[in-house]
Amino acid sequence: MLRVGLFLATNFAILLVLGVFLNVILPMFGIQLGDTSTLLFFAAAFGFGGSFISLWMSKWMAVRSTRAHVITQPSSPMERWLMQTVARLAQGANIPMPEVAIFPSQSINAFATGASKRNSLVAVSSGMLQQMTQDEQEAVLAHEIAHIANGDMVTMALIQGVLNTFVIFLARIIANAISSVVARGEEGRGLGMFAYMGVVFVLEIVLGILASIVAMWFSRQREYRADKGSADLVGAPKMIAALERLKRSSEPELEGQLVAFGINGKRSEMFASHPSLDSRINALRQR
Repeated sequence: MLRVGLFLATNFAILLVLGVFLNVILPMFGIQLGDTSTLLFFAAAFGFGGSFISLWMSKWMAVRSTRAHVITQPSSPMERWLMQTVARLAQGANIPMPEVAIFPSQSINAFATGASKRNSLVAVSSGMLQQMTQDEQEAVLAHEIAHIANGDMVTMALIQGVLNTFVIFLARIIANAISSVVARGEEGRGLGMFAYMGVVFVLEIVLGILASIVAMWFSRQREYRADKGSADLVGAPKMIAALERLKRSSEPELEGQLVAFGINGKRSEMFASHPSLDSRINALRQR
């Protein structure tokens, strides 16, 4: 979940900055977005721009936000095993060796991120190394390697770019329609600039929430694919054992919070980036 959350948070922040440019700076230079084709062009440019800047920054953001230590030279048998295992799994998945990192956290957690297969990172929590067997750790690492091999971060960026484009475009189309209705017989008045920007901002939030349902649906599907990829690399029993370990390690006080491979079942799956652990285990048993 960490990679998804960081990507979406960065994407949202960038879109806010680009939105100010779209609504304030461009009109100052006489560029009006009333024409539909011009608006669609700028919506696509900013929509995909925000998504791919987020992708480009993803590894840097992940390392700093989790305070991860990137292993350059193994300093313990555990780090040596970790590097060797990732190298072996990467070779099995036919991808370049990713960077490997450990971040401080007592929870069982792991993520993979990066702008491409040649610029990727696999990070695991210290809690995972302490609480899981090596077979379970191997399965988790294989799951993250499968994310990289499947190109999930790039695909997520493309999908988010399309969604961003429609959010930006539709928010302004609807705001223009509202402005026309408000104006009615008062020619040339309509919504003031600040009122218009306020309407656009609210619509972007509402449409962004709806778009996130689509993004989260895709995220859940890619988790199933990564589970299958892990099963292909190390065997389904190891991946099932890792998921079962996650179920046993879930603490009651974490209710409603995102965990490494899923989200507490009491929260609506519609907005969950990961399927429930039970759903993933059942999918592996039925393959």
